[in-house]
Amino acid sequence: MGAAALRNGGDARMLGRVRRWRQRHWGELSKAERVELFSVLTWYGTVWFIMACWVLLPLPTGLAHRPVAIVLGALLALVAIVQCVLANRLTRPALDHYLGRTELPAGAHRAPAVVLGLALALIVALTGLDAATPMTVPFLIAGYVLPFALLYGLTVPVPVFLRRSAVCAVLLTTAVGLADHDGAGLVATAMMTAFQTVFALLAGRCGAWTLAVLWEAERAREVESRLAVAEERLRFGRDLHDVLGRNLSVISLKSELAVQLARRGRPEAVEQMIEVQRIAQESQREVRDVVRGYREADLGVELAGAQGVLTAAGIDCEVSAETAGLPADVQSALGWVVREATTNVLRHGDAGRCTLRLRIQEGRVVLAVENDGLPGTPDGGGGSGLAGLRERLAAVGGTLEAGAATGGRFRVVAEVPLGEKVSEVTS
Repeated sequence: MGAAALRNGGDARMLGRVRRWRQRHWGELSKAERVELFSVLTWYGTVWFIMACWVLLPLPTGLAHRPVAIVLGALLALVAIVQCVLANRLTRPALDHYLGRTELPAGAHRAPAVVLGLALALIVALTGLDAATPMTVPFLIAGYVLPFALLYGLTVPVPVFLRRSAVCAVLLTTAVGLADHDGAGLVATAMMTAFQTVFALLAGRCGAWTLAVLWEAERAREVESRLAVAEERLRFGRDLHDVLGRNLSVISLKSELAVQLARRGRPEAVEQMIEVQRIAQESQREVRDVVRGYREADLGVELAGAQGVLTAAGIDCEVSAETAGLPADVQSALGWVVREATTNVLRHGDAGRCTLRLRIQEGRVVLAVENDGLPGTPDGGGGSGLAGLRERLAAVGGTLEAGAATGGRFRVVAEVPLGEKVSEVTS
């Protein structure tokens, strides 16, 4: 019982550390960064998996039981480990080179090429000494060629890669044919070498090309966001210009007229200054209206925007809302809830589905936003975070609740009371 409890406690602590790492680090990455990290880790593991299945496992059963075969097999196993380590070290630089981030360091492929040449020389020696079975040699060659070709194909043009691969395949097949005159083994070696070369090119290039397209789409979304912000700034500037341009021109003219009248001692100067004061107060009111309209959130627009943004991010979004007849201040407060909850789903969760439901029940409007991702919603202050939403809702007598729900879901519920007239209209 004690040992089982210790094991269960150790497993729980390990799961807790993994969960905290995922919330702290994985949740901070964008979707493109997550896909790239997963791809790089997959390439790391693929190299070791191929080497284990195609080299390390066949070696014990595919070699003759002679001292020279055992020595050569041990050297091949050591070379396999070294090649895997070198391939893992070269994965990130090769990918960055393909994506156009950095130039590949000079001589980056020199050490892996030397190790590959050593491994192929040992395989040819095994073949010449008749110390390996006929089918073991093609598997050994494929196991050593694939990790090198997988990364080499990312750093050189495709025609260059195919041309050099063909030359290497011919040389290798010739060397194996001179060491062992078995025709079937020679054909198997040539076919396996060609297959692994083409497979490495397709697998490496396709994976890297997918990442390049994903990053291009990510940059396009960022540009689109910046253009939307710039368009909104232009709209705001245009509205301010339309409001203030005419009034300031009138104020300038009437002020100049009042100065001229005052210098002449005319009583009409007072009337002109009263008119200037009236226009200035009217301009101040109009500016407040523009700024208020700019800062208020429209509930219908926010619901449609949330569905579009979440769908574009690959999250299945369902919106069910009844917004007809709601007061403007209630719609504005709930619009901010939709905006903040959507932002939290994108930034702090790993959701696959999100639902937004707005209902009017017993004189209260209830907005529920629920997703199946991790919560990770910071309770910020001021105008952002859950604290800011509670302040906005409190201004209209509303409340906000946020927390975990059943089934590993996270739910945000906002309730705002409605007046009797509004309740009758909406019902």
